[in-house]
Amino acid sequence: MRFHARVGVLPHEREHPQPIEVDVTVWRTRTEDATAATVLDYRRLYDIAAAAVEREPLFLEEIGDETAAAALASPGAERVRVAVRKPHVGLPGPLAHAEVVVERTRGA
Repeated sequence: MRFHARVGVLPHEREHPQPIEVDVTVWRTRTEDATAATVLDYRRLYDIAAAAVEREPLFLEEIGDETAAAALASPGAERVRVAVRKPHVGLPGPLAHAEVVVERTRGA
């Protein structure tokens, strides 16, 4: 998912929106009965990530934590992994992006 948000610690990062990428992976709860398997609504996962990004200014860690907690609360979710990337980072050397990964398991 791609969004634009004011993210970062530097003053200009908190004034100008930047592209942010959010990947959400959800492992479903296993069931013995295939007809009872919970189907995840991807629109809900998108809305969860969008809501986390809309609270700006903020940090990648906050987006990841909030998205992971809400996604894990979805019916049938057993485990989640959220990767939040910021492609344009002002560092003195080359890099593709800055990334924070949050992983959570139900009951852990």
